[in-house]
Amino acid sequence: MANIREIAKLAGVSVSTVSRVLNNHPYVNEKKRAEILKIIEEQNYVQNSNAVHLSTGKTMVIGVTLPLVNNQYYSSIIEGIAAEAAQHHYKLMVCQTNNNPEQERSVLHLLKNKKIDGLIMCSRSSSCETLNEYAGYGPIITCEANDTTSVSSVHIDHYQTFLIGMEYLMKKGHRRIGYCIGRKNSFNSQHRKRAYYEKLRSIDVTPSPEWSFEECLTIQDGKDVVGKLLQTEERPTAMIVSCNHIAAGIIKEASRLGIRVPEDLAVVGCDDQPIGELLEITTVSSSSTLMGKYAFEMLHERIWTQQLDGKKEEKELSPELVERLTT
Repeated sequence: MANIREIAKLAGVSVSTVSRVLNNHPYVNEKKRAEILKIIEEQNYVQNSNAVHLSTGKTMVIGVTLPLVNNQYYSSIIEGIAAEAAQHHYKLMVCQTNNNPEQERSVLHLLKNKKIDGLIMCSRSSSCETLNEYAGYGPIITCEANDTTSVSSVHIDHYQTFLIGMEYLMKKGHRRIGYCIGRKNSFNSQHRKRAYYEKLRSIDVTPSPEWSFEECLTIQDGKDVVGKLLQTEERPTAMIVSCNHIAAGIIKEASRLGIRVPEDLAVVGCDDQPIGELLEITTVSSSSTLMGKYAFEMLHERIWTQQLDGKKEEKELSPELVERLTT
């Protein structure tokens, strides 16, 4: 079986050129790339991964952290990451953190110890100080906005998302509007709540604490919301919900308990999960799959240019209202 030096000799190129072809590096003439790949196939050449890591300083593995693996929103982000990573021959190390900063730090240690080439954080609970500290060891991209000085992000404008949803419901005549979000103190949730309270203040409505539901992460959490709504003295006529799978739980349980959607309770979701289209949920949509694609592209560029100069980049995806049957 041929080695890399023999492949280079047969192709009439340097070893470094063969290495760039093997690692899908962009700066190779396409005709020459095709010739080298043909020789590699003919000679049945197999890379020695240990040698590759030593010569390139790359593991060809990136880390991806997410709070829960059985969440459709994060699954869509990973779908976008995985599709793009495959194009560049990268493997994914997917790590569930359960929103635990210590579990996140253990993955950040993998970056520090060069076990992975870079890290994409679908969601985070670590402080900005922690992210800034580890960004010096390798590139990190977050799939949510952050207040760090050096960590880039691809994110959805969650303030604008809730703003669009609130304005739409208010135009429909709703004044008693509740909200349903995940982690109450997360960066994204703070922006959602700011939009919610600002819009209700603009029409002189003081929301009841009974209209607010936080730490909702699963379909069952959405179902539980309906039971609590039935116990309120003045029930909201509409709900804006951060994720469509939670909105689905609300809608199905409301139907079971005789609450008509949208006549008794209008529901607006806030992502692009397929369940939104399946159940005809009115949604403020942004592509989470596209967010994953952009996150990998941004990370890959930093890995191969070794960009650790602290230059922060932010790419924001615009939300769009998709009107369906739940309003």
